[in-house]
Amino acid sequence: MKHNKKKNHLSKKYSHRNNMLSNMACSLILHKSIYTTLSKAKVLRQYIEPILNKLKFNNINSRRTIFKKLKNKKVINILFNNIFKRIKNRNGGYVRILKAGYRKGDSSKMSIIQLVDYYKYEDL
Repeated sequence: MKHNKKKNHLSKKYSHRNNMLSNMACSLILHKSIYTTLSKAKVLRQYIEPILNKLKFNNINSRRTIFKKLKNKKVINILFNNIFKRIKNRNGGYVRILKAGYRKGDSSKMSIIQLVDYYKYEDL
């Protein structure tokens, strides 16, 4: 039976998956938008939204718990100095996934994942 098996493991081991998601989250924060497969984007959304939600508290404990997941001081400074101001009044839905067709080589579904307050539909 498949009870309580909601997480997509992306056919990777635990440590590889966590490091990959941490790197993708750092890239998303630095560049505000990344291009990846649809399944990775959906897993990344589940990974980064609790991090951005914890950002709202803006205290030393939230800094430490976010640093524990992202492991990059530059990204932490960007989060608390720039992104905090844009999402402090938002109640959720910090990232957007846009479908971007199929990859040429293996026809996998591709998507663009981006931070919501940095892009509008007119900019695309």
